[in-house]
Amino acid sequence: MVKHSERVIVSTYTNGILDPEQEMLGPVRDGGIIEAMTMPGCWGPMITPHLRGGHEVTRPVAVENAEPGDAVAIKIREITVSSKATASGQDRVIDGYFLGDPFVAKKCPECGTMHPSSTVEGIGQDAIRCAECGTPLTPFQFEHGYTVVFDDRGAIGLTVDKAGAEKIARDARTYAGLSDSCTQHSILLFAPHDLVGTVSRMRPFMGQLGTTPAVRMPDSHNAGDFGVFLIGAPHEYALTEKQLEMRTDGHMDIDAVRPGTIVIAPVKVPGAGVYMGDMHALQGDGEIAGHTMDVAGTVTVQVHVVKNRPLDGPVIFPLTEDLPYLARPMGAGEREKALAMAKEWGLSAIEESAPVSVVGTGADLNKATDNGLHRAAKLLGMSVPEVRNRATITGAIEIGRLPGVIQVTFLAPLPSLEKAGLLPFVREQYNIG
Repeated sequence: MVKHSERVIVSTYTNGILDPEQEMLGPVRDGGIIEAMTMPGCWGPMITPHLRGGHEVTRPVAVENAEPGDAVAIKIREITVSSKATASGQDRVIDGYFLGDPFVAKKCPECGTMHPSSTVEGIGQDAIRCAECGTPLTPFQFEHGYTVVFDDRGAIGLTVDKAGAEKIARDARTYAGLSDSCTQHSILLFAPHDLVGTVSRMRPFMGQLGTTPAVRMPDSHNAGDFGVFLIGAPHEYALTEKQLEMRTDGHMDIDAVRPGTIVIAPVKVPGAGVYMGDMHALQGDGEIAGHTMDVAGTVTVQVHVVKNRPLDGPVIFPLTEDLPYLARPMGAGEREKALAMAKEWGLSAIEESAPVSVVGTGADLNKATDNGLHRAAKLLGMSVPEVRNRATITGAIEIGRLPGVIQVTFLAPLPSLEKAGLLPFVREQYNIG
């Protein structure tokens, strides 16, 4: 028997590929703690040719007694940003520097080496060069970008000018907070400075938090929108449409995935393989620029196995303040008024309900919404039309990320939540039931 740990500390990373055959860390006990140091996602890995997934996520951790057909409740206890600065913006893809997918299959346009080793020469958008022939390796450049610094309290970010961006670029790894075991180049090397003096409020969350899919795939493509680019792709990570259904949608980019939130993730491989990464300092719904402020930091979660609770994708119990107005639990005064109305109209009782948020993903927002509606109906034993009505009058469809990650959030009847095995999390999060 393998001995489990009360706490597993993670400070090593994948090369961007989630693989069910990869050896996991742990196992951590059911109810135990995973503490991880995560590295920036998106831009850093995007400009690092040997990384193959678009992100650099933590090595997966096995959870005691987690088996396919179960779920894992991931309770986010703490998120702390360690980066002093980052850079981001709207990207443009440069032809000739990749095979089919610039996130997954980078190549040198001069010598043709796939996933080439690289060196850094100076700063700017040509700083990353092929170690074999010295050619700049730029599958992505900024169409419009910025460099941002953070205050000591982690409350606000301020975009800096050219002089500030270039000062930071010359000490990029230190400002980014990259660890020795992290192999990405910092995007701060590019020193973008199209926005100057813009102030944003920080509210960190995890862009990637979930479980290992049942098929090998690039980490940033573990979702229904990015994942469609793997279907019939010309590179080694190509999948069929059927294989894509083995994903776990760990790449959500949903800003509600922050301290205090509970994420219920599907288990599709023995041990679950909990991983995380792509911490964001902040983000508006939709991540409309395609990228936001990716940072390094530490995240602490507690994990609990939910036996015999098969899921196609994640279910979230957000903080009350993050819920749509219509999906927030009814207050005592509201319930009193509703009971009086029920008596007036001859009803013996009113429905007891609580919030639930079901994640849907797909190639576009329409397909993602359809996916989320069907997942919610299956989870709660309802028809899709009923879910549509409930989401309309007691909730909302929220956009996590364009082109195709959404949340179907609404007040669901407590008996339905209990039958789905979710009532304990409702009680813990909202003090209901």
